[in-house]
Amino acid sequence: MTMLRDLLTPFQSDFSDTRLGRERSHWFIFTLLAVIVPFTSSMSSNLLRSLQTLFGLNVNARRFYFFMASTHLAWDRLWPIAWNLIPSPLVDGRLMLALDDSINNKTGKRIFGCGFFFDHTAKVNQPTYPWAQNIVMLGLLKPIKGRWSCLPLASRFYHRQKDIDAGKINARSHGQVATFQSKMAQAAEMILRIAAHFSDKPPLLVVCDSWFGNNGLWKPLSASGQSIHLLSRLRINTALYAEPNDAAKTAKGRPRKYGDRCGSVTDLAESFRELAQTFSVMLYGKQRDVLAYDQVFMLKNLRCPVRVAWVFRKTQWVAFFTTDLTLSVTQIIEYYGARWKIEAGFKEIKQEIGSARSQTRTADAVTNHLNFCLLATTLTWIYADRIEADPERRHIVKGRTSFAFSDVRRLIADEALSDHFLGLWPNLCQPLHKSFTKVLMRMVA
Repeated sequence: MTMLRDLLTPFQSDFSDTRLGRERSHWFIFTLLAVIVPFTSSMSSNLLRSLQTLFGLNVNARRFYFFMASTHLAWDRLWPIAWNLIPSPLVDGRLMLALDDSINNKTGKRIFGCGFFFDHTAKVNQPTYPWAQNIVMLGLLKPIKGRWSCLPLASRFYHRQKDIDAGKINARSHGQVATFQSKMAQAAEMILRIAAHFSDKPPLLVVCDSWFGNNGLWKPLSASGQSIHLLSRLRINTALYAEPNDAAKTAKGRPRKYGDRCGSVTDLAESFRELAQTFSVMLYGKQRDVLAYDQVFMLKNLRCPVRVAWVFRKTQWVAFFTTDLTLSVTQIIEYYGARWKIEAGFKEIKQEIGSARSQTRTADAVTNHLNFCLLATTLTWIYADRIEADPERRHIVKGRTSFAFSDVRRLIADEALSDHFLGLWPNLCQPLHKSFTKVLMRMVA
């Protein structure tokens, strides 16, 4: 049995043993392969062509489109199967999750999940409020073959309150208007579900930007009673307080929760610059020397002690905080630097995998297509983690020596289109001539 089949066959156990269930299980795993193979974008029509042309499956077009919009794909059961396939998910004894949201621009007006969402990355010639889907995603941060990677684990479509109140079709599923959930509530729900799945694992660390790093997310996580911590960036005007001294706890009246006000993050950065020390940190793929200073403070918006680390550059500085007081300065800087991989993950999903070009409209079709793209991305990184040798970088980029996401996809494509792999399903696949497949692959290289 090949490594690729080892990754795909566990998903077949979720389908029934009837004739229709077996057919759906085969379509499911080969659709995942069609998404991964770098032949074309993952539009449903292109996936159908890949199944028929590359894998030789006899698939009826009408039935396949019904399958892609099926209500019977139980993603709540399928995703935990993928979580169990991840080898050694811990980093330094903790489970590291990256949290962020992204918009997926669309053009049709009757697309599920679409709305006018603010785009803070919009250029001068782009609309500030494009018509798009807003996706909140949670991914696993993990070093693979010497480089950080982000494996998608869960996602949610965010709907605006005004669209739900107006009962717009973009917020409807099976005729029912969606129940409003804030991004914080959606993120907390996903984090707690993953924490429950990895209940036998050590503490969980959520790495997010300053938008998510506040009490809106911290309150439900801390109330869960599980060992979950935050690592985020501090806003420059945040006020920091000293920890209460022992005398304050023994004085009359209610014990003080906070000590004296130490100043804002900006005020303290100016005074701490002279006390900063040099640390060697693996950051963005290179070993770098950074000037940093850290200290424990009380944060009123989280109502708990946090470790704050200032990182100084020539004329600028940034400040990070974490509720995990056991983290060192080096770990804080390196882990937050690894957060950027979720941004790279959005690019891989939307542009390389091709989620942005999907033309699906209904709630089930949109949800299924997004989950196919996310699951295919996760399986690609799991494959890269399981192979022995490092993937060879196909396109040389100055300053980069590690492999790229596209290099792993090509390795999977070579195995998936080989006679050895397709021969495992003799009654299902009718492989085409090998030279024709090689020509197709060279065309999309």
